[in-house]
Amino acid sequence: MSKPDPSRIIRIAREDGAAAVVEPLNLGARVRELRKGRGWTLEQAAVKAGLARSTLSKIENGQMSPTYEAVKKLAEGLAITVPQLFTPPSKAQVNGRLGVTKAGQGQPQATATYEHELLATTLRAKQMLPYRTTIRARDAAEFDGWVRHDGEEFLYVLTGVIRLYTEFYEPVELKRGDSAYYDASMGHNVISLSQEDATILWVTALL
Repeated sequence: MSKPDPSRIIRIAREDGAAAVVEPLNLGARVRELRKGRGWTLEQAAVKAGLARSTLSKIENGQMSPTYEAVKKLAEGLAITVPQLFTPPSKAQVNGRLGVTKAGQGQPQATATYEHELLATTLRAKQMLPYRTTIRARDAAEFDGWVRHDGEEFLYVLTGVIRLYTEFYEPVELKRGDSAYYDASMGHNVISLSQEDATILWVTALL
C-alpha cells in the first residue's frame, strides 16, 4: 500500500498534545465552500466561528494548519460536526436528474372520486410521486372503503376547502394554504366542502 502524500495530510494538534491525522480533503477549500454556500463573507464566518478574520483567511488559503480548538470553533460556527467538516458530500451520489412539468401538461388519471394530474412523469424510479388532484367527492360514502398504500404522504390545499378523513383521527377541515403529512398505510379519504371542486397538491414518498 502506497503512503499518503505528506502535502495532503492535515495534522490537528489536540489539547492533550497528541496529533490527529486526517487525509480526506483540502480543509481550506472545504471551509471556503461551506462558507460561500451559506452566503457568508469572510468577516461574517469569522464572527460566527469566534476566530480572527486573518486566521480564517489563512486557513482557507492553506497558509496555516488549524489547532483542534480552531477546528471545533469552525464546525460550531458552520453548525456542523467536526466529522462533517472533513467529509464533503459524495459526488457519486449526485445524479443531476430533473423533471419539468408545465401547467396542464401532467398525465391525467381519473377515478370515481378524484381527478389526478401526475407530475414529473418523465422520471423513472422516483422516490416520491407528486400529483395535482381535483377532489370530486362530496361525501365519504362515495368511497369504497379506505384508501391505503405504502409510504408516507403530504397534501397541500391549492384551492377550496377539503375534509381529510383518517382511520385513527377525527376528520379535519383544511383550506387553501393548509397542509397535512401522514402515514399512507393508514386509511384515508378526502372530500371537497367547496361549491367548486377543491384542488390539492399530493406528494407520496415511497419507503
